[in-house]
Amino acid sequence: MTYPLRTLQEDGDAAHRIVIVLDQTKLPRETAFVRLTSLEEAAHAIRVMQVRGAPLIGATAAYGVALGLAQAADDARLSTVLETLGATRPTAVNLHWALARMKGALAKLPASERRAAAWAEARAIAREDEAANAAIGRNGLPVLQQIAARKGRVEAMTHCNAGWLATVAHGTAISPIYAAHDAGIDIHVWVSETRPRNQGLLTAWELKQAGIPHTLIADNAAGLLMMQGKVDCVIVGADRIAANGDTANKVGTYLKALAAQAHGVPFYVAAPLSTIDFACPSGSAIPIEERSADEMGVTTSRVANPAFDVTPAGLITGIITEHDLRAADALAGLKPA
Repeated sequence: MTYPLRTLQEDGDAAHRIVIVLDQTKLPRETAFVRLTSLEEAAHAIRVMQVRGAPLIGATAAYGVALGLAQAADDARLSTVLETLGATRPTAVNLHWALARMKGALAKLPASERRAAAWAEARAIAREDEAANAAIGRNGLPVLQQIAARKGRVEAMTHCNAGWLATVAHGTAISPIYAAHDAGIDIHVWVSETRPRNQGLLTAWELKQAGIPHTLIADNAAGLLMMQGKVDCVIVGADRIAANGDTANKVGTYLKALAAQAHGVPFYVAAPLSTIDFACPSGSAIPIEERSADEMGVTTSRVANPAFDVTPAGLITGIITEHDLRAADALAGLKPA
């Protein structure tokens, strides 16, 4: 699979290095890029969802640390940079994972060495994300191959956007779909619009670029399609996976999981290891971001706009990571030593 654009890239020389991100608030109507030259611009890009998707948020935050140390890199400045970026989005754990990794790599160094080390570590995080997501595609491919062997084709469903737009490359939930398409499997994808930000439109745009058959649906049509036997499996991404396998993803995911269970449709979560929060015991401990009422387009009523919901591990058939596919309640073996 080749990608028409890069979501994240560096530009400039060693003395004046910047980061360029694809502005996802403009897609799919317009293709535009944003130049990030400072900590504040990186934090803004994450906060307003110019970059979105847990893995890409993490990688962008890592580069935000490098940008934030351009003028000063002492302990006080490093602390300010980490706090500023950490306050942008509460639910996506990749953000906090990346910041903790950057702190671990930089805090032990003298200030004079931190700038170069920050750029190097951010690059490493981006490279590793690309490799992890490619592996997720390989590990999820057998699921789709088994369906194709049994039925001749695959009808998959996804929610939100977990393709290459949400990562440095390849995607998470869409990575196995790309792998299946590349392997010659006849696959069609049901894409829910994902109100209120309509990230499903980004998935549809991606799939169109790749030549993968797909159909955009209203969020509330998903249950009907499963009832009618038109869905073979559901694959979604994740913003945080608790140690017990409970998974936070874009709001509406839980309803799809309930419908899938009711109709015997396997339900998979695909995410890199950096999305698993082993310090979080269960989904009840995951902070749920409340977004602005402005996103709902309503000014005459009280509005609740939670950005995520939590799918209990018992509704998840399996979790696909760069390591393997395993049961949602069997994540302990993946915990780093």
